[in-house]
Amino acid sequence: MMDIHQILKQLPHRYPILLVDRVLELHKGASIRALKNVTINEPVFTGHFPHRPVFPGVLMLEALAQTAALLAFATLGVTPDDQTVYYFAGIDGARFKRPVEPGDQLVMDVTLERMKAGIFKFKGVARVGDEVACEAELMCTMRRIAG
Repeated sequence: MMDIHQILKQLPHRYPILLVDRVLELHKGASIRALKNVTINEPVFTGHFPHRPVFPGVLMLEALAQTAALLAFATLGVTPDDQTVYYFAGIDGARFKRPVEPGDQLVMDVTLERMKAGIFKFKGVARVGDEVACEAELMCTMRRIAG
């Protein structure tokens, strides 16, 4: 539904922090499914951990947040510009159930639970195959910045 070229037009993130490779499904105002291919070439594996590479949980949460941002932008019908910043406002109930390693494909399902007063609340689940790797409730907001 959305390839890397379209994602780059929506998200301000770039290598090495862009963590969404493709959007598989998008239902405005409801849900999104996206994927992140985890490869040994990523710089984080140099130090996390050299003897047993594991994709950091905080990056799984960031990948879920980037996926949530794509859903928020589609829901609002906006393309962010240089004056718009999309921030984390909170994370609740984060749980890590399975390590993610190079060669895994992280599939992220995010649903919009609530949108009120400029605050979005999402439920995110990241899986490898049928196994849950990470889940959390995410709160995010968009703000205009002075430039």
